[in-house]
Amino acid sequence: MARILIVYHSRTGGSRQMAEAAEQGARAEIATALIPAAEAGPEDLLRADGYIFCAPENLAALSGVMKDFFDRCYYPVLGQIEGRPYAQMICAGSDGAGAARQTARIAQGWRLRQVQEPLIICTHAQTPEAILAAKTIPETDLSRCRDLGAALGAGLSMGVF
Repeated sequence: MARILIVYHSRTGGSRQMAEAAEQGARAEIATALIPAAEAGPEDLLRADGYIFCAPENLAALSGVMKDFFDRCYYPVLGQIEGRPYAQMICAGSDGAGAARQTARIAQGWRLRQVQEPLIICTHAQTPEAILAAKTIPETDLSRCRDLGAALGAGLSMGVF
């Protein structure tokens, strides 16, 4: 059975909620593994047939913990995961484009196949207090995350990807 790996980082809960929603959608279609970026490693990437990467954007860039995951795993799996499908989700305060570009560039280096445009959920957190506060992602946005997971899962289970 095909398997999706969902790697996420979350400090204030937004990205975690998004990743959990994507996993809920995907597991209806396919085997899943939901692993925090700090715990995920090359072996997890090698065991999966497709990926969802989910992280917050911090200071117009990918969060440091998610970047650390990519740094630790990049060379150990280079040339071994080419062509596998991926999608990404970004939890952003205002934009998210910088983190999405970074993730896409790393995935391009691995020769992964993007199967959906980045899903960017904007929390509109603009003050230090709002940025650092625990996040609650609205159900309408979590539904979009579940749909992303379900779509990737269905595509893998049907052999589309």
